[in-house]
Amino acid sequence: MKEFLLIYRNVPPTGDAVPTAEELKDISKPWLDWMGSMGAQNKLANVGNRLGFEGASLRGDLVTDGPYAEIKELILGYSIIKTETLAEAIEQAKGCPVLADGGSVEVRAIVPMNS
Repeated sequence: MKEFLLIYRNVPPTGDAVPTAEELKDISKPWLDWMGSMGAQNKLANVGNRLGFEGASLRGDLVTDGPYAEIKELILGYSIIKTETLAEAIEQAKGCPVLADGGSVEVRAIVPMNS
């Protein structure tokens, strides 16, 4: 099996779009169901994590506030899945709840350092 990194992206929430604690529970359910489905298929290598909005970007000596200083979308989180092919990884990614919210999933092969 090969491993693939799924990177979840969407626009950052602003103003009234920032979800409440109760709304976060509703948002989390489809994610937990989708991750659980991949886990049941033995496709989930690492659940990954959500990423916070606090951060910085570095380019040479230049440091800018926020992980999203130069982009419209930001990385919400990631997971690592196990599949035989990129095509199979893409099929798994098609079930990601971020797609229903206008976001995107980047699928990248993980290349071990000893390769």
